[in-house]
Amino acid sequence: MNKAYILVVEDDLPVSNLITTTLKAHEYRFITAQNGNNAILQASSHNPDIILLDLGLPDMDGVKVIERIRSWSNVPIIVISARSEDRDKIDALDAGADIIMLDNMTPEEMTQAVKIIDGRAQTECSGNVTKENIQRITEIGVDYVSSGALTHSAPILDISLKHLQVID
Repeated sequence: MNKAYILVVEDDLPVSNLITTTLKAHEYRFITAQNGNNAILQASSHNPDIILLDLGLPDMDGVKVIERIRSWSNVPIIVISARSEDRDKIDALDAGADIIMLDNMTPEEMTQAVKIIDGRAQTECSGNVTKENIQRITEIGVDYVSSGALTHSAPILDISLKHLQVID
């Protein structure tokens, strides 16, 4: 099975290393870019299946990267920025982001973000997810919940039902 070819756009080296180490461990193919101009060049020359994009890049805002790529491609773009400002989410949505990650937010901030996104993109929350607050978080209306604190030592099980076959 061919796994997705992923463009990781992140200027923070420790964060980039964490993402690429995880991708490598799961045998994904990937390329990286540390700024917006390089991201646009990599996207146009390598045709990735998915782009993981940080909004805070040194040479241009990640929203501009989305706008430029959207002018010629419909590749899925997942915003991985930890920015919590409402305007950033709205701008990313307006530019064409497909998934917004709500990282390290309080349940109140997640609630506000889900209201702002209003179904225009999928949402995933991660960070600050504990066994004490996970039920509350699932009731907020996010599409996906990721929690290393709950699962870091557990084996992975795909329960998405995408591999489910009905046996008659």
